[in-house]
Amino acid sequence: MPAPARSWYQRPALDVAADLLGALLTVRSPDGDVTVRLTEVEAYDGDDDPGSHAFRGRTARNAVMFGEPGRIYVYRHLGLHHCMNIVTGPAGHASAVLLRAGEVVDGAGLARSRRAAAGVVDSDRQIARGPARLTVALGVDLTANGADVTEPEGDLVLRRRPDDSRPPHATGPRVGVSGDGGDPRRFPWRLWITGDPTVSAYRPAYRRPTSRNSPPDGATSA
Repeated sequence: MPAPARSWYQRPALDVAADLLGALLTVRSPDGDVTVRLTEVEAYDGDDDPGSHAFRGRTARNAVMFGEPGRIYVYRHLGLHHCMNIVTGPAGHASAVLLRAGEVVDGAGLARSRRAAAGVVDSDRQIARGPARLTVALGVDLTANGADVTEPEGDLVLRRRPDDSRPPHATGPRVGVSGDGGDPRRFPWRLWITGDPTVSAYRPAYRRPTSRNSPPDGATSA
């Protein structure tokens, strides 16, 4: 199961997203290695996509997205959690795939201990279920920003599925994306392996109440 060459990532984000389902991502550290089988992802398409961090152009935060494909883009969400993406498409376009969830297939003890230190883990399926839990389980933070997943001996390596075929999967609106980027007809760009228990629950974007007496539209718990 070789790591895909950089040209494999130099394709539309939605195509790469579908091919990432079932792929194996290994993160190496002095504490040990953890490998997950990716089960849920979301595609984002740069300045063509109002849901993308790169929609309004390049910043210090999103600079990695404008670089070569096959790099990791890590950011902090709400100043609390890390989320990781794989940059896709030609350099300069700034498209990427958010890694939302996975099944830990190697290094489960280390992954569970990391998650237990950060919060409650009530079952194995919850270890890497959701983008923040995934990065905790893998030990990924901002120091991984810009890492190259195409290097077989690197600290972060992605390998294709053993049979290199797409597993059965479903598509739907992206989680927590508001405005035009959350339009489920235009951007059904969340993809997940059908029936996999590690796939996270869908949550719509929070919308402010339109009046003092009306409840929030789509409000969810943390």
